[in-house]
Amino acid sequence: MAVWIQAQQLQGDALHQMQSLYGQHFPIEVRHYLSQWIEGQLWDAIDLENPQEEFKAKRLLDSLIQELQNKAEHQVGEDGFLLKIKLGHYANQLKSTYDRCPLELVRCIKHILYTEQRLVREATNSSSPVGGMMDSMSQKYQQINQAFEELRLLTQDTENDLRKLQHNQEYFIIQYQESLRIQAQLTSLATLPPADRQLREPALLSKRATVEAWLTREANTLQKYRLDLAEKHQKTLQLLRKQQTVILDDELIQWKRRQQLAGNGGPPEGGLDILQSWCEKLAETIWQNRQQIRRAEHLRQQLPIPGPIEELLNELNSTITDIISALVTSTFIIEKQPPQVLKTQTKFAATVRLLVGGKLNVHMNPPQVKATIISEQQAKALLKNENTRNDSSGEILNNNCVMEYHQTTGTLSAHFRNMSLKRIKRSDRRGAESVTEEKFTILFESQFSVGGNELVFQVKTLSLPVVVIVHGSQDNNATATVLWDNAFAEPGRVPFLVPDKVLWPQLYEALNMKYKAEVQSNRGLSEENLVFLAQKAFSSSSNNPDDYRNMTMTWSQFNRESLPGRNFTFWQWFDGVMELTKKHLKPHWNDGAILGFVNKQQAQDMLMSKPNGTFLLRFSDSEIGGITIAWVAENPNKAGERMVWNLMPYTTKDFSIRSLADRISDLNHLLYLYPDRPKDEVFSKYYTPPLSKAVDGYVKPQIKQVVPEFATPNPDPGSGNPTYMDHGASPAPVNQPHTYSIYPSMSDSMLDADGEFDLDDTMDVARHVEELLRRPVESQWGGQQS
Repeated sequence: MAVWIQAQQLQGDALHQMQSLYGQHFPIEVRHYLSQWIEGQLWDAIDLENPQEEFKAKRLLDSLIQELQNKAEHQVGEDGFLLKIKLGHYANQLKSTYDRCPLELVRCIKHILYTEQRLVREATNSSSPVGGMMDSMSQKYQQINQAFEELRLLTQDTENDLRKLQHNQEYFIIQYQESLRIQAQLTSLATLPPADRQLREPALLSKRATVEAWLTREANTLQKYRLDLAEKHQKTLQLLRKQQTVILDDELIQWKRRQQLAGNGGPPEGGLDILQSWCEKLAETIWQNRQQIRRAEHLRQQLPIPGPIEELLNELNSTITDIISALVTSTFIIEKQPPQVLKTQTKFAATVRLLVGGKLNVHMNPPQVKATIISEQQAKALLKNENTRNDSSGEILNNNCVMEYHQTTGTLSAHFRNMSLKRIKRSDRRGAESVTEEKFTILFESQFSVGGNELVFQVKTLSLPVVVIVHGSQDNNATATVLWDNAFAEPGRVPFLVPDKVLWPQLYEALNMKYKAEVQSNRGLSEENLVFLAQKAFSSSSNNPDDYRNMTMTWSQFNRESLPGRNFTFWQWFDGVMELTKKHLKPHWNDGAILGFVNKQQAQDMLMSKPNGTFLLRFSDSEIGGITIAWVAENPNKAGERMVWNLMPYTTKDFSIRSLADRISDLNHLLYLYPDRPKDEVFSKYYTPPLSKAVDGYVKPQIKQVVPEFATPNPDPGSGNPTYMDHGASPAPVNQPHTYSIYPSMSDSMLDADGEFDLDDTMDVARHVEELLRRPVESQWGGQQS
């Protein structure tokens, strides 16, 4: 429905607010008769801050006038005659008002449309449950834009008052000079004969009295003008503070929080373009008001009049300086964070940006930014303004960068491309804290001058916490520290405090976010997975999700204390699952082929009700980064009895030799993926194509796996002659080993285009064989519990 149709249905205060939008600057009749045309124009496509857009605005003004004239010409009848005259008058009025400033027409109509939409939305929200679900983001943006429009009008009003004050003061000074001239004439009368003095003195005295009375009256008027102007500036500064609080303390803080959650795999934090445009509008408005206050101060100095204005102007000057200081220091931000797990001697990058750099002309004297790594204690001292004596906790190479202004985007930023942490100095750790729990941060600092060195600001900003490692084996535990910090840090915290324990649903949400991001999947963790993970985390047997809603998990339970009967923590197990899935199982997880988070007993209960040959895939309880196949089949020791078998877990090493799909294809006794899907229907698209026929009289070997008790090889004659290692059946039916042929296949990739032997590929195969031969016999072929 058109906005104008809805606006006409407003009632009460909303209707009065809508009507107050109109007047001589834009008659409501024009809105009514041209409603469809007005709402069909692209007003938002015109940048009001760009003078080059004026020709677009002029075109719209001309079109509006033409539409009005056309509407007027088509009016007939008695009522039509009056409307024709009225619309013609409005066309001339709008042309004379906006012909020299067409951008003001665009500004006016945009303000009208924004306000109407807001009023309609508020009315709809209060009366309709469906309306309550309207886009709150759009509404919030409109409120911010409306506040900017109000600030613009206030600033324009004080500008007009300031000019009026200046004009009146200049006239006052002229009259004051006139009074001095009259006084000089009166003084000179003393040299004249008494007769001449008596003739001229009364007129001069009368004139002096008139001028002095006028000066007294005008001095009071000027003082009132000054006080009124100062009060208006106070009102403007109050609104400026409020608007700045909304943008810096709400919107920018939310952006930083989204950036932190993005480190855990949350949605991208979003671009900074809207935030920058708001910050630039703030900077522009603040600077205009600062200049106005300085001009008012200059006028006071030109013509001192006793009164409270001097104190008021000093207060205004101090307030506006505080506001601009807060804006500049708060908008020095890290656009691209350094990696939160930071390995020494490894190149890393980061980008810092000043959101108001373009408007305040900071780029005219490009500032240099320095990066330093500091400890958690040093960060606390820094925020308390304690003297840290420029201490650092390490040495960063290539840690200086000049900010560059990009004309096309209007951004002022410094991109550190080749930083490297040469060394780190660790502090004394507390209790059981390990090196992977110690947090550091990258401090970025610079100095900006604003208004031709009129104001100079020292700016600093801290990166998200980073954990420094020296070896890849520490990555797992360092990631746990980062995940906990990103998930549970509160805005405005003391660096880098986080709660020691959190509710299980909060932690589960963080794990789900991380899992989906790492695996790059839209398929997250289900409620059944929540129960499984809670059972593992709390050593519980309850299957009721509600039992875990109010349970808390401590950091120690998460990644300090090993799980019962294991030599790894809950996080280390979960991280192993993510790594395995990310590297080798992603398509199968996305297809729903992997149940994954199922324990051995649950797998048995699920499979025993299914036909023989039904199988499922679950993550190993006993091995980090392992996945096992469980299937139901006959018990070879008891005729007519069925049982569930579990294959020894596969790991990344196994899948680097042969994929999961191919291994499932090899095992002919696996028929249906739980609950009842034929395995080829699920996995065939991932099978490796058969090898080509042998050439030069050589037969190519092929790796396949067998489970001895279920070995019924039925080789495909088109795929060469598979080679098996012959192993007897294990008497332990619960967990049977998977086996390999000794020699991997010699693929065609070992020969280059000229038929020459490829040494690198051959060495890869040799390393596989050597690794297999190095394994102890017990670990290769003996049964293990999974």
